[in-house]
Amino acid sequence: MVTMVAEKHDTESTSTSDQRTPQTARELFDALPPLPGFRAEAIEGKLIVSPLGSPEHAWMAMDLNNALISLTVERGWKAAAGGLNICIEGPRDSLAPDYVLAPPDCPRWGRGELLSSGVVMVAEVVSPSSVHTDREEKRRLYALGRVPVYLLIDPLADEPAVTVFSEIKDDAYQVTTTTLIGTPIKLPAPVDFELDTSIFKV
Repeated sequence: MVTMVAEKHDTESTSTSDQRTPQTARELFDALPPLPGFRAEAIEGKLIVSPLGSPEHAWMAMDLNNALISLTVERGWKAAAGGLNICIEGPRDSLAPDYVLAPPDCPRWGRGELLSSGVVMVAEVVSPSSVHTDREEKRRLYALGRVPVYLLIDPLADEPAVTVFSEIKDDAYQVTTTTLIGTPIKLPAPVDFELDTSIFKV
């Protein structure tokens, strides 16, 4: 994983070239060309470019997608296992969840990002390079961005587990529900679905 940190400078320059130079992690993110095989995120002042996960990591995201297909069809929602970025309203951080559930008319930031407050649910699969980011930073940012449900699939925990964060108040999730992988867990409203977590057993 490559982490690039960009600090914002308060001084202004009259140089045209300086005005075009990205000054923040978000501006660097916006200036990136396509990076096949990598995911790029702007998280709390850092530009993070990391390789896509292992096959097992991708399979867990697809297993979740497959488990929710009937729900997406019934509700008319759209889902994606990877490949989409979410713009966190407010700080404009850009996160790339492993799974996104959203209505087809979800508002966007530009052409390529969904606005966080219009998303129904996001999910992350913890990998060795994303332990702190998925468990801590993204939990804070998804709550700040008003994402109603954050599902954390953590095969790296001492006892592999699935955690659901929900009910936002004061920019933080107020309800946390954790179960060991293999036990059903309730995805609360607006999802309202009982998920069989045995699909995540490796």
